[in-house]
Amino acid sequence: MATQDVRLPDIGEGVTEGELIKWLVKEGDSVSADQPIAEVMTDKATVEVPTPYAGTVKSFKYSEGDMIPIETVMLVLDASGGGAEKSSSKKESKSEAPPAQAAQSAPAARTSQAPVTAAPAPQGGGMDVYPPASEIHVLATPATRRLAREMNVDINQIQGSGLAGRVTREDVMSKQSPSSSGVNAGVTAKANIPRPAYKGVGGDLEERVSMRGIRKKIAENMQMSKHVIPHFTLMEEARADELMKLRSQAKSAGEKYGVKVTYMPFIMKALIATCREFPMFNASIDDAAQEIVYKKYFNLGFAADTPNGLMVPVIKNADQKTLLEVSKDINELGAKARDGKLALEEMKGATITVTNIGSVGGLYATPIINHPEVAIFGMYKIQERPIFVGDQVKKAHFMNFTITCDHRLIDGAVAANFMKAFVSRIENPSHLMLDMI
Repeated sequence: MATQDVRLPDIGEGVTEGELIKWLVKEGDSVSADQPIAEVMTDKATVEVPTPYAGTVKSFKYSEGDMIPIETVMLVLDASGGGAEKSSSKKESKSEAPPAQAAQSAPAARTSQAPVTAAPAPQGGGMDVYPPASEIHVLATPATRRLAREMNVDINQIQGSGLAGRVTREDVMSKQSPSSSGVNAGVTAKANIPRPAYKGVGGDLEERVSMRGIRKKIAENMQMSKHVIPHFTLMEEARADELMKLRSQAKSAGEKYGVKVTYMPFIMKALIATCREFPMFNASIDDAAQEIVYKKYFNLGFAADTPNGLMVPVIKNADQKTLLEVSKDINELGAKARDGKLALEEMKGATITVTNIGSVGGLYATPIINHPEVAIFGMYKIQERPIFVGDQVKKAHFMNFTITCDHRLIDGAVAANFMKAFVSRIENPSHLMLDMI
C-alpha cells in the first residue's frame, strides 16, 4: 500500500514549532491537494496548514494540544490508486525529502490511530473537586483555565467563541456560578466550602504548564529587549479639553461611515508629526552592523491585549491614511488579534509602537520597547482635575503620556523636547489638523 507523509511546513519568521489546535479532518477522510487539514498556533499567529498531496487519511502522528516541530510528519495519507496528486505550491520542496533522510531528520513522534479522548477526572479520595479538571479536547489557554477554576466555572460546559472553538476569557466571565447557572446541579450546598485546588502529579497544590506558543515568544522578546536596550522613560501630561471636543466631532462623523473613532488615531497622527521633527524616534539599531536605520515610512504598531497574550498589530503607512482610515484599521486589526486571526504580515514591520494602558485604567507605566525599535509611546486615561484660572478654580481634563526610549540613541533632553512638541499638538488640535493635511 502506497503511503505519503504530510509534514508541518516551514511557516517562516523564525518559527520552529507549532501547537496543534485542531484537526480539520478525521481518519478515513479523502483529501485533495491544498486542502486545509489542521489549525496550528505558532508564537506569531494561528494558521491553517494544507496538505500538498491528495489521498485518504490513514493515521495521525500527533494529538490536539501537542507541539509539532517544523518538517515533522503530522499525518500519513493512503496514496494508493494514483491518488497522490501533488500540489503545485512552492512551499512543498521541503516536504519531498527522501524516506531515509526524513527518518533521520524528523524527531520521534507519538502515533495516535484515533482522535484524542478526554482525560479521566482526577479522584480526590472521596472529596469532590470542583470545577472538574478540563478535558484535553477543550481548547483554552492556561490563563483561561486558571480563571475558570478561580471562578468555579466548569470549562468543559462552555461553548467557546474563539478560533476553532477555543474558550476565551470573555466566555468564562459570562458564565454564572454553578449554583445559579445549573451546571453540576447539587453542589449548591457546598458553595461556601473551600474547595481544594487541582492536584497534579505528586499530589501537590501546584499546576505546571509548559511556556510555549505566543506566551513563550513574548517572554523571550521582553527578556532580550531588557537585556540589550538601556531603557529610560519620560512622563508628561497634556490638557485634553480641546482634544475631547475634536474627538467628539470625529466620533459623530465616523458613525455615519460605521467606524468607531477612539482617541488612539489622534495620538498616532500627533506621534507621526512629532517623529518627523525628531527622526531618531522612528528608527532602529542594527546591532550586528552597528548602524542606525532611519525609517522614511511610518508603520505604527499598537499593543492589543488578547486571550492568548499581548499582540502587536501594525498599521502600515499610517502617515498616508486619513484619521478615519486609521480608525478603521485599529478596529479591524484589534478584532482579528482578539480572535487569534492575525496574519504574520499584519504583525511585522513596525517602526514605533503605541500602547494604550489607559483603556484599562492605568495612570503611568514604563513599557518595554519592542526590539529593534528604539521607542514605545504610552497613552493613559483622562482625568478631571481642578485648576486655577486667575483667582478662580475651574475643572480641566488631563491626559498622561510616556515615551520609553533606547538610551543608546536617544538622550533625555531629546526625549523631553520630543514630548514638549507632542503635548503642544494635543493641546492645540488645530495644529494637529494642519499636520494631518
